[in-house]
Amino acid sequence: MTLSRYVFHSLRKLLALVTRPSVQNDSAETLGIQPDKPVCYVLRNHSLSDLLMLENVCRKAGLPRPYAYIDAGAKEGDRAHFFLTQQEGLILQRERPKHSDTLENLLKRVEESEDQDIQLVPVSVFWGRAPDKEHSALKLLFDWNFSLGGRFRKFFAILIHGRHSMVHFNPAMSLREIVDEGQDYPRTLRKVGRILRVHFRQLRESVIGPDLSHRRNLVNTLIHTPQIRKAIEAEAAAHDITLVEAEQKARTYANEIASDYSYPVLRSLDILLTWFWNKQYDGVSINNVEKIRDLAQTHSIVYVPCHRSHIDYLLLSYVLYYEGLTPPHVAAGINLNMPVVGTILRKGGAFFMRRTFRGNPLYSSVFHEYMHTLSTKGFPIEYFVEGGRSRTGRTLNPKTGMLSISMRSYIRDSRKPVTFVPVYIGYEKLLEVKTYLGELRGKSKKKESPFDVFTTLAALKDQFGKAWLNFGDPINLGTLLDKQVPGWESHTSIEEKPVWLKEATNQLAFSIASGINSAAVLNPINMVAMALLSSPRHALGEQELVLLLDTYSRIMSRCPYSSKTVMTDLDGHAMLRYAEKLNVVTKISDSLGDVYSLEEKTAVAMTYYRNNVLHMFAVPSLLCCLFVNNDRLSLREIYRVCTILYPYLKAELFLQWSEQGFMRVVRKWLNTLVDEGLITVDSDNVFYQPEQSSAKYVMLTVLSRAISQTIERFYMVISLLISNGSGSIEQETLENQSRDLAQRLSIIHGLNAPEFFDKSLFKGFIEQLRLNGVLDICQTNKLNFGEEVVMVADEAFKVLTSEVRHSILQTTKSQPAPIPEPGED
Repeated sequence: MTLSRYVFHSLRKLLALVTRPSVQNDSAETLGIQPDKPVCYVLRNHSLSDLLMLENVCRKAGLPRPYAYIDAGAKEGDRAHFFLTQQEGLILQRERPKHSDTLENLLKRVEESEDQDIQLVPVSVFWGRAPDKEHSALKLLFDWNFSLGGRFRKFFAILIHGRHSMVHFNPAMSLREIVDEGQDYPRTLRKVGRILRVHFRQLRESVIGPDLSHRRNLVNTLIHTPQIRKAIEAEAAAHDITLVEAEQKARTYANEIASDYSYPVLRSLDILLTWFWNKQYDGVSINNVEKIRDLAQTHSIVYVPCHRSHIDYLLLSYVLYYEGLTPPHVAAGINLNMPVVGTILRKGGAFFMRRTFRGNPLYSSVFHEYMHTLSTKGFPIEYFVEGGRSRTGRTLNPKTGMLSISMRSYIRDSRKPVTFVPVYIGYEKLLEVKTYLGELRGKSKKKESPFDVFTTLAALKDQFGKAWLNFGDPINLGTLLDKQVPGWESHTSIEEKPVWLKEATNQLAFSIASGINSAAVLNPINMVAMALLSSPRHALGEQELVLLLDTYSRIMSRCPYSSKTVMTDLDGHAMLRYAEKLNVVTKISDSLGDVYSLEEKTAVAMTYYRNNVLHMFAVPSLLCCLFVNNDRLSLREIYRVCTILYPYLKAELFLQWSEQGFMRVVRKWLNTLVDEGLITVDSDNVFYQPEQSSAKYVMLTVLSRAISQTIERFYMVISLLISNGSGSIEQETLENQSRDLAQRLSIIHGLNAPEFFDKSLFKGFIEQLRLNGVLDICQTNKLNFGEEVVMVADEAFKVLTSEVRHSILQTTKSQPAPIPEPGED
């Protein structure tokens, strides 16, 4: 071994003692490396420590080694790495772009031999993850490209950040493919260098984000933009104040809004949250992040997760940081800007917004400009389109305010692509579920307080299972606008909203909500909740419950809701034991075996977890409802019922299919139910229910109950409409009557599910009736309807049990006649 080789490997072993890097894409399969072709690694900066780190990582991963010669078995020649820049200067060190001799030699080899190819693998090494600061007085001293005493700085960086470093491999690129483009040698050499530089820049921004402005500088920049200056002048004129006073108001708003991103705080939160997710929860299951990692290099990303808990803010940022992506700037309600807590959130990337901008055009202008600055600079952003946390476990109807702001910003400057990423967040046990259920039962919402943290800590003695995070299909905003609004680029006005903005925003909102549901996770607690809440008196024997859970797993595996669906790999027995461990089921043992049930309070809480995945069971449950209440149905009859009910189910549950796609899904589920023996079919495509005394019929009945309450709500509204008569009732009155009827039926039939009489669900159904042209509002503000209402009622009638139909009809017929308005005959 030569002296230089001995020194290199001694330093490599020493570095391994003080570093613990996280590594991205460290397998030959992921990188697309072909074993019969030489591999050469590319590092951006000329750095011995980076090369030592790369050598250690490659040895551990079983990849070709960068310090070895590029030709296997060679004793001399080019080594399997080169640097994109070279150092100049002894004390004042500057990294200058310079073509490596190794790259020049490799390029000549490929040009001289048509059978030769070299695989270039760009590798980035990050010592810590702190973004640079723009306009910093210490930029010169601490910049990697021009630093005084750079070797000393790197030495201390290794000591401080060695255990928080990251190595990121990029897929191999073929030098042969570039040479075959036919350009001359100098142009090809420049092109390779340009491709590599662009790659390193994009990757750096995706991992640590664009350079940050100091918060004070950012606020100053915002205040002096033409849009804010115009808003300041308008504010001064409207309120008869000086421009100085109006500017101070704008500055106050900007300071109230803007985040104050701090890497030390982020690192502290990383340590704390790593403990939290692994101590209080059984870790975090992360799914489908690979595509997002690629998009982050070229797109401005807007993460739009569902909102289940206050800790959603922390979970997504933690996961992105853990996966080697830039944590986003997170929109948070101004109610969270509390002493201490607000400061920590702001330094962790939160920016704060008021619940309404109405009546305050200056605040609105400042907020719009701040969002535009984040987007155009390429900062990832996160906000919750539902507006608030879901109290029922369902995905809520999206609020379009923030989406409209993002869309208007993109229309104003579309040079950088913007992509929305729906994110499903699910918990097997939720910290706030008891609070939510109390609010659904009429308790007023508690105002947030810094002392809430102590209440939360008191609850941490419980076991919470696992947290699940699944990334949905990205939605490219430019592609969506091209499809929805051809020629949208022609709108150039900043102040005026385009006439098509509302419709395009609503379409984007539904796509996001649907995308969240498409990424939902079927975890063990969801499955157990669905099974026990669908059974009589919320109890089943162990054998029956395990059989039902295994049936759920089997049919959901055969007909997954979407390509993004993630499902637990536990079998029925394991799911049941897991639910016992989390103390969400009660076991009663006797001489005949074990019975599992839900206590009354637990049953109410479990409706939350069932509702997380209710949309996944919508189609099979609807079909089972049909066959529980009808002994035979032709395919045509099934399609007719499904076609009429689907728009209302789609609107409430944010189902993903078009009408034609839905019919294909219905057919697929019919085939699955036939294969399971739950229904039968003859040669004429007539389907039959099983014998009512059979175990298959019992299973069919249990499966039907998932969606039955939703159909019951539909039927209540329609029955009340018909009972009151066309032009006789206002929408708000109908919503209140529907809620009261649902509460009455829940008492009569023992339905312990607060969302059953959630007024917002009735409001959503009535709005959908209006959108579909079944209802309209007359000049007296009353609801008019025709025969279409009766048609919807007839189809809903077919999927309800006779007992429920009778209760609803008897109650609606006993309703007092509507009181005539003054002046009516």
